[in-house]
Amino acid sequence: MILSGKEIQKRLNNDIFIEPFNPEQLNPNSYNLRLHNKLLVYDKNELDMKTENKAYEITIPEEGLLLEPNKLYLGRTIEHTRTEKVVPMLEGRSSVGRLGLFIHVTAGFGDVGFSGFWTLEIFCVQPIRIYPGVEICQIYYHDILGEFDKYESGKYQNNTDIQTSMLYKDFI
Repeated sequence: MILSGKEIQKRLNNDIFIEPFNPEQLNPNSYNLRLHNKLLVYDKNELDMKTENKAYEITIPEEGLLLEPNKLYLGRTIEHTRTEKVVPMLEGRSSVGRLGLFIHVTAGFGDVGFSGFWTLEIFCVQPIRIYPGVEICQIYYHDILGEFDKYESGKYQNNTDIQTSMLYKDFI
């Protein structure tokens, strides 16, 4: 069952943690998260799942940054989130999607117990100017039924910034 906005606010600092929290970003059944001013772009066009793929950092200036089509950008949320007894899910906002900007191409399904910033897989179908601080995506929550193990993966748990893929660690 998806939690309502009122239920999200009621469970703040118990099962749901959002820092910083702004009541104006709360929706009827989700919470809008904002885009940080940093992006990562992979150094090479050809990526390899079995190796660590290096990336360089770009700063999004206040006047915006024009994104190129068919290029993957990795961003992150300004907000740090954590859950205790609920499953977080992330989706792009429909207003952003209607501009041809895909915010979370895959992996929008979070794990109960996740703590960190959300790395966003940003992709556009035509050139688009983006801005730091824009409400870019929304997080929503499901109750979890039955016994569960909290997420404790060493790959992405307790991150402090944008993270490139660590799939290569699965091959070690």
